[in-house]
Amino acid sequence: MGTHWLLALPLLISTAWAQAEGGLRGQVTLEGAGKPLHHATISILKLNRSVETDEDGMYELRGLPPGVYDVVAHLHSFTDSRRAVAVGAGGTVTLDFVLRLAPVREQITVTASGREQTAMEAFQSVTAIDTLDLAHKSATSLGEVLQNEPGVAKRSFGPGTSRPVIRGFDGDRVLVLRDGMPTGTLSSQSGDHGEPVDATTLERLEVVRGPATLLYGSNAIGGVVNAITGHHQAHQHPHEGLRGHLTTNAGSGNAHAGASAGFEYGVKQWLFWGHGGGQRTGDYRTPLGTVPNSGAFLDHASGGLGRYGEKLAFNAGYSVENGRYGVPFASRFEAEPPPEDEPVDLTFRRHNLRFHAGAEKPAAWLDRFDLIANYSSWNHNELSEDAVQTRFFNKQFSYRGVFEQRRRGRLSGSFGFSGMRRSYKAIGAEILAPPVTHDGVAAFGLEEIEVAPVRFQLGGRLERNAYDPTGLRQRSFTGLSGAAGMYLPLWSGGALAANYSRAFRAPALEELYNRGPHIGNLAFEIGNPNLAGEHSHGLDLSVRHQSAALRAEANLFSYWLDDFVFLAPTGQVRDRLMEAAYLQADSRYRGLEARLDARVHSALWLNLGLDVVDARLRAAGTPLPRIPPVRGRIGFDARYKQLSLRPGLVLANAQRKIFPSETPTAGYALVNLDASYTIPRQHFIHVFAASLFNAGDRLYRNHLSLIKELAPEIGRGVKFTYSLRFF
Repeated sequence: MGTHWLLALPLLISTAWAQAEGGLRGQVTLEGAGKPLHHATISILKLNRSVETDEDGMYELRGLPPGVYDVVAHLHSFTDSRRAVAVGAGGTVTLDFVLRLAPVREQITVTASGREQTAMEAFQSVTAIDTLDLAHKSATSLGEVLQNEPGVAKRSFGPGTSRPVIRGFDGDRVLVLRDGMPTGTLSSQSGDHGEPVDATTLERLEVVRGPATLLYGSNAIGGVVNAITGHHQAHQHPHEGLRGHLTTNAGSGNAHAGASAGFEYGVKQWLFWGHGGGQRTGDYRTPLGTVPNSGAFLDHASGGLGRYGEKLAFNAGYSVENGRYGVPFASRFEAEPPPEDEPVDLTFRRHNLRFHAGAEKPAAWLDRFDLIANYSSWNHNELSEDAVQTRFFNKQFSYRGVFEQRRRGRLSGSFGFSGMRRSYKAIGAEILAPPVTHDGVAAFGLEEIEVAPVRFQLGGRLERNAYDPTGLRQRSFTGLSGAAGMYLPLWSGGALAANYSRAFRAPALEELYNRGPHIGNLAFEIGNPNLAGEHSHGLDLSVRHQSAALRAEANLFSYWLDDFVFLAPTGQVRDRLMEAAYLQADSRYRGLEARLDARVHSALWLNLGLDVVDARLRAAGTPLPRIPPVRGRIGFDARYKQLSLRPGLVLANAQRKIFPSETPTAGYALVNLDASYTIPRQHFIHVFAASLFNAGDRLYRNHLSLIKELAPEIGRGVKFTYSLRFF
């Protein structure tokens, strides 16, 4: 009998454990129609568990530890529904959701912590823009898409070259990702190099403001922008049948036209997808006339497949992007300028291959392991009158592995490793640096401790970067970054998040090795192979509130950077360009971001925004170059059924706190009007949108433009967008 009891013991233990767990089931329906919504995602973010609804809108989650959880239902641009539920041992709770359209939606982010969570609960300040909001933000470069988001400005040498600047940080201090991995472009190295993206193909675009070095590396010291397609996420679900999107747009002011389409098709555990499209703009018009050679175009195509099992999953994809954009007035800065402006253009092509594999519960103490391998081949050519002057090549292989720990009581978190190998070279007239091989490797960890109601976060990253240039001195940099955070609920729907970070940044390739005339930065650059690594100390405070009638957030930040690398004029002129050398000095950044969306009437919302940055060298108090001016936003959202009218006013102060080589810019006020009509149905959403921008045809200049004296910003124009999502 004793032997039988021993044999039965594992079965008794597993049965008792199963009885100690609970379950959750329910249905998701569309408000008004009452029809079920399939492919809606139901998530318990605290447990990192999610599931999709079936054809009848039904879902079920099993094996849940007893406890009280916030459950989120999400589907495209419907308002996410969030409800608290108590799950008991051995029972199944029923929880239904009704989704509708509304101005304030629960923002989900994966970028801030590496796993899904709401932006409200993230330790860092995050903005997430979803697919339908992105549809009418179509452009040919990333800075144009994000320029009006809180804390984000655009650096440019023309529309096709724009790149986001976060809290005044630019270049190698802002990391741009595609599905969590580096894009492999050269946009951080030069003001005339763009970061191409067609926002109409994305599921979400996320901006993390402030240091994100722990998860993503030393060149994320200012923040991260993550363009998410949705196909390479860790917790993708298989689904039967077809779903997809179609977006078309056209506009005046720059002869804008574009279209994109994509599909997903699921068969049992397999998923296939494909996307394609393009954006075109002509020379844009200002109140002073048309800016010559300012047009751009971008074409793209992608495809892939994946298999998503209960325990193992993988997906693989390929994408290609081609484009061309003009660099206005670039020929005026050449050593021997032509008698008339000759058009200078850049053509580019990017190939990308990606593989992602994941394992659910690979060990008793792990929830999941994810491994991503990404290869990017970037090539762009600088043309003068269609003749190639310089060719740039950047080939980059990067990888990342993340272990998600199974939650144990108050403790949860993740740890992992990442690395990259980059090969860079240039051929032709503007060779600023020799061929360089760049190797990087890192280990990181991020732990969260919950002492109800307070959550604490601790993390660290050890990173090494090594440069091997042809014919020049090799350099390597090893640095440790760390952070500590606290999240404290203050009232129902309100919270305080506080973060301290100590971040390390290795000097960038161009800062070490560039030497020669660089029109893209309007300088004769002199790199410094003796640069030391940067170290920064940062403090972020964020107060937030979100409810059905109010979303508000205020962020204060202050960063002290030791051995800050910057491009300083020497007072000499070489090849008709200002000579500038990469030097190091201590600096500091301070600022504020605030946002408020409040319901003042059942059909009327008030939208307010403010961002302020002040950045200086600490010893002399000299303002740093290209820091955005104080900027405010005032708007309304008036709604009648599915119609939304959103008039808005953007106010920018004059920027007179300038670096010695800069010129000041005047303040301005812009009047804009957005309108949209949405038709939601059980299996599709139609959105018709129109935008009137710079309605007063105001003459204004972007302080972060390298050619602001020659090229004001775009004048009055309209844009029309139609978007379809079917599921």
